[in-house]
Amino acid sequence: MKKLVAYITSALPDREFTIDLALAMKENGVDSIELGIPFSDPVADGPIIEEANVRALKNGFRIKDTLYISEKIANKIDTLWMGYFNPFYHKGVDYFINEAKKLGVSGFIIPDLPYEESLSYRALFDEANIALIGFVAPTDDEDRIKTIVKDSKKFIYLVAYAGITGSEKKEDISEVIENIKKHTSTPVFIGFGVNEKTAKEKAKNVDGVIVGSAFVKILLQDLTNKEKIDKICKLSEKIKELINS
Repeated sequence: MKKLVAYITSALPDREFTIDLALAMKENGVDSIELGIPFSDPVADGPIIEEANVRALKNGFRIKDTLYISEKIANKIDTLWMGYFNPFYHKGVDYFINEAKKLGVSGFIIPDLPYEESLSYRALFDEANIALIGFVAPTDDEDRIKTIVKDSKKFIYLVAYAGITGSEKKEDISEVIENIKKHTSTPVFIGFGVNEKTAKEKAKNVDGVIVGSAFVKILLQDLTNKEKIDKICKLSEKIKELINS
């Protein structure tokens, strides 16, 4: 059974809603929640997730909101934190790792932390038994892939194309997938541009998909909270069915 990882923005519109949404998504096909930590300059994300970040920050988002949400959901659905390195650095990577361990968060996704710079933190993550998810890009050659995946944990985040999240660009990444699987048995999950139109095709030859903008787009719509949850859950159920059909 191929896995569905869902990115949602912490505390948009508020933290109680995020808790309700995450738990509802668990009942509708989502295997893991990628809980986004809002940041003012989300360089890897497209306009949809960027707008969600802006709205959450305007609403007064604080790191403690992500901790609170995680406390309520991490013992019920596999939970990862996705954020940019700046907040982790300023508050302390060790602080976040300690909090994640206490709360049961299983991994971190930090898209602007290069592999070489991540090495100085690996021991902290390993000691806490928390995964620091590695990224592989379509531009990585086999030697680079071998280096990135050799110590991979939980899953490898395969970027579907060079660029930002949310677009529907297409690249032939079959060779990249082949090179990853030559050097690791860690599951490969594909992200960037995965939605109900692309999920079935993108899920070929990988172990799961990561969906963000398609869900966050609904979060930004002028709907009631119940309507948002219902609509997102229908979409997650549909995507899970598509990737396993």
